Amino acid sequence: MGTLYLVRHGQASFGAENYDELSELGRRQSVRLGEYFRHKGISFEAAFTGTLQRQQQTLQSICTGLGTALPGTQRAGLNEYDSHAVIATVHPQPLAKPDSPEQYRNHFRLLKDGLAQWMAGVVSPRGMPSYPEFVAGVTTALDHVRASHSGNVLMVSSGGPIATAVGHVLGTSAETTIELNLRIRNSSITEFAFTPKRHMLVTYNTLPHLDSPEHADWITYA
Repeated sequence: MGTLYLVRHGQASFGAENYDELSELGRRQSVRLGEYFRHKGISFEAAFTGTLQRQQQTLQSICTGLGTALPGTQRAGLNEYDSHAVIATVHPQPLAKPDSPEQYRNHFRLLKDGLAQWMAGVVSPRGMPSYPEFVAGVTTALDHVRASHSGNVLMVSSGGPIATAVGHVLGTSAETTIELNLRIRNSSITEFAFTPKRHMLVTYNTLPHLDSPEHADWITYA
């Protein structure tokens, strides 16, 4: 039986001109995760990322902490949905960059509404696949792991694909998948045990590498 370690990228640059780049804290979170894997004696027979910069930078930083190189195979099915395109389906006017708690809350209220409508097939965000196509990209990656590997596999992705993977394995509703998505923390680990026939959820959204008091302020969601 193998183990799939599905990791959300480190903190990105929410509110900046280019979100798709790790912040300095995001890099430290990811290096710390690699150090945790090294301390636990966990090595990987394969590694995968999406094509997004923040995902690839996370893998690179994990490798720094791990002390070994892991050439990551890129799979577009591990990419995040475009949150701006999703929000635009329910709020066509451009949103100002959030700089207050209320603006952040409004951003995520609109995102939840847009996600629910996309998942129900009511709207089609510009430049994005349909929701069934998005799910297929995630499940194809899971199927590849089951078919091709039997040991530890590292997969660095984003909140949407990770929540979709958990929802697929557990058979959750769309509403539950959205809630899972919006609770996933940066650099968190979701573990699946897998056999050639199926995946089984072991842990969800854990941060064992940030358990100590000195890392309490390293826990982020963006």
